[in-house]
Amino acid sequence: LSRINSQIPNYGGAVMHVFISKLMLVLLVAASLTAGTKALANTYVIVGNEEMYPTKNIVENAVNSEDHTTLVAAVKAAGLADTLAGPGPFTVFAPTNDAFENLPDGTVETLLKPENKEQLTNVLTYHVVPGVYTHDTLVEMIRESGGTAELKTVNGGTLVAWMNGPVNIMLKDENGNYADITTYDVTQSNGVIHVIDTVVLPK
Repeated sequence: LSRINSQIPNYGGAVMHVFISKLMLVLLVAASLTAGTKALANTYVIVGNEEMYPTKNIVENAVNSEDHTTLVAAVKAAGLADTLAGPGPFTVFAPTNDAFENLPDGTVETLLKPENKEQLTNVLTYHVVPGVYTHDTLVEMIRESGGTAELKTVNGGTLVAWMNGPVNIMLKDENGNYADITTYDVTQSNGVIHVIDTVVLPK
C-alpha cells in the first residue's frame, strides 16, 4: 500500500479535492445516461409479439407484427408502402388480423385482387389521418368538442372519436360501425399507430 501511495502524485489537498469532485460528477453523469438508456429500452411497445421501435417508420415496424400480416399485405397490394414509409407524419389506426377476419367472407380476398386496387386504397387510407394524434391529443379534442371529435382521413372521409369510459377511446366510421382502440401511442419515426379491433369502412 505504501508503494502504491508513493506512486500517486501529491497535488495538495485542495487540488485533490477538486479532482475527486470532478471524478464523482463524471461517474454520476455516466450512471444517469446508463439508467436513461435502460428506461428508454423499456418504453418500447409490444405489438404482435414484437417490439415497436420509435426510430423506425410505420412500415418498418408493421411488417414485424404478427397481428398485422393482413394489413401489411393489403398496404403492399395497394402500393401504399412507400407513402407510409415517407416523412408523414401520419396517425394510423391499424386493424389486426382478427379484425379483417371478422369482415364478411371473401371481403379481404376480393379487395386484394388487382382490379380492386382503387377500392382497397380507399379503405386503407380511411385508416390514416394526417398529423400525429396521440391518446392525450384525442382526449383533449373530444373534451373540447363536447364529447366527440371528428378526424379527417387521407381518403377525405371522417372518423368520429369518443370516450368509452375515463380512458378508452372508440371510433365510429361513416357506416355507424364501431372500433375499439386496444393499444395506444405506438410511436414511429414518422407518426403514431393505434391498434384497433375492427376494420372501419368509408361510405
